[in-house]
Amino acid sequence: MRVPLLDLTRQHERVREAVASRVQAVFDSQQFILGQTVADFEKSFCDFTGCAHAVGMSSGTDAQLAILMAMGIGPGDAVVTTPYTFFATAGCIHRVGAEPVFVDIRADTLHLDAEKLRHYLAGQCRRAADGSLLTARGNRIRAVIPVHLFGACCAMDALGEVASAFGLPLIEDASQAIGSEYAGKSGQAARAGTFGDSAFFSFFPTKNLGAAGDAGMAVCRNAGLAETLRQVRNHGMTRQYRHHSVGGNFRLDAIQAAVLQAKLPLVGEWNEGRRRNADLYRAELAGLSGRVHLPAEPWKADGLRNHHIYHQYVIRAERRDDLLRHLADSEIGHAVYYPVPLHLQECFSGLGHQPGDFPESERAAGETLALPIFPELKEEEIAAVAAAIQAFYRA
Repeated sequence: MRVPLLDLTRQHERVREAVASRVQAVFDSQQFILGQTVADFEKSFCDFTGCAHAVGMSSGTDAQLAILMAMGIGPGDAVVTTPYTFFATAGCIHRVGAEPVFVDIRADTLHLDAEKLRHYLAGQCRRAADGSLLTARGNRIRAVIPVHLFGACCAMDALGEVASAFGLPLIEDASQAIGSEYAGKSGQAARAGTFGDSAFFSFFPTKNLGAAGDAGMAVCRNAGLAETLRQVRNHGMTRQYRHHSVGGNFRLDAIQAAVLQAKLPLVGEWNEGRRRNADLYRAELAGLSGRVHLPAEPWKADGLRNHHIYHQYVIRAERRDDLLRHLADSEIGHAVYYPVPLHLQECFSGLGHQPGDFPESERAAGETLALPIFPELKEEEIAAVAAAIQAFYRA
């Protein structure tokens, strides 16, 4: 049986009329840039996530870039993040002229390791005369960006304690985690994007909430930062043709906001469908323990409904590359996120990293494999995926 990694046409059948109606309203208004449609979606997004302020952006990448620019991060600065994530997380740090600093991940969750972060800040950085933390290159560390990778929140209590101890703000990369929840020591469930000083989301079409093209959102706690973000997304303008700073053209199109507004009420249902599919995989693949490691569910025991939203269902597989070829031959959709960790990317060679510098990230890059998980996936398709994997290991 042929099984696609993702089939957005199945989702579109569910939302066709709602999307068409809202998009038509934008065409009728002929207000395509920002405007009330975008403002309405920003408010709905605040209501859904619990964020205080939301500023629509042209992509998740631009949302991150706008946050860094609004914080005044640039040459002479550094930002700490993980080397095992999508390129844009480190790419935006580089684009503003700052130094991307990498700290390795946990083996279980694949998230930024709080203890390794503490070790780096305490043991490998020095204090400037003004108390700022400096990297080995002499750049001032300005922030930490944990990534809620694949749909589960990072251990935000532990990361927050480390960041607070060193006076560093947290910027959440929540691009893959819309609706994902974390309770931590408080016992109160809160959603991704509400734990740090700011956060950014992506609405790339393949995300759990996907636009009809590129779109993103920057969120924050502080009203002043939100106002700066609105300026940054619109060429730094405070009013027409009056530029307080040099920003960018990072505005969210009204058509994309309309599509997202139509889909937002269904995100909870879609996330539930992904968890249901993850449970089916867990049952089907249980007999491969030791050869296939299933995704960690670190907050499930906390009783959170949205403990994981499974943007991707990523396993760790023995003989991963051979399994990839077998799945391709079996017409089973699959992908590798991410085959080359960021510290080994050619564009970051100037940072001087070598293989072995971040062993957990490198091991994950060589073992991880994403299986189909989209909510409209049929049970027989999941069974076919599992059967193909079982057949590979029996051979």
